[in-house]
Amino acid sequence: QVQLVESGGGLVQPGGSLRLSCAASRTGFSIYSMGWYRQAPGKQRELVAFITGTFRTNYADSVKGRFTISRDNAEKTVYLQMNSLKPEDTAVYYCNQGTTNSDNHYTPHYWGQGTQVTVSS
Repeated sequence: QVQLVESGGGLVQPGGSLRLSCAASRTGFSIYSMGWYRQAPGKQRELVAFITGTFRTNYADSVKGRFTISRDNAEKTVYLQMNSLKPEDTAVYYCNQGTTNSDNHYTPHYWGQGTQVTVSS
């Protein structure tokens, strides 16, 4: 029984910022890795970023230097701070709870409902 509730999506101008939040309901939140995926029309689903239980972070090349993933274990919440947004960042963003193996490969397990992010003037 896992529920991930996302919020914070919306419309923002190019160069602007947006912060996504994802609240998890399950116990043992702190031992799992958490990730953010996105999918735009006509494009494959992309792993944007993930953060491990030891707070190690990884980012897709397309968002490095612009996005920051973080987590608050006490609140069972993961965040994605998105700065310097570009039109190509427009997508549905999905929160995910998963695992990370010894090769630092993220495997998704549970999904949020998704939140729309639109970057347009």
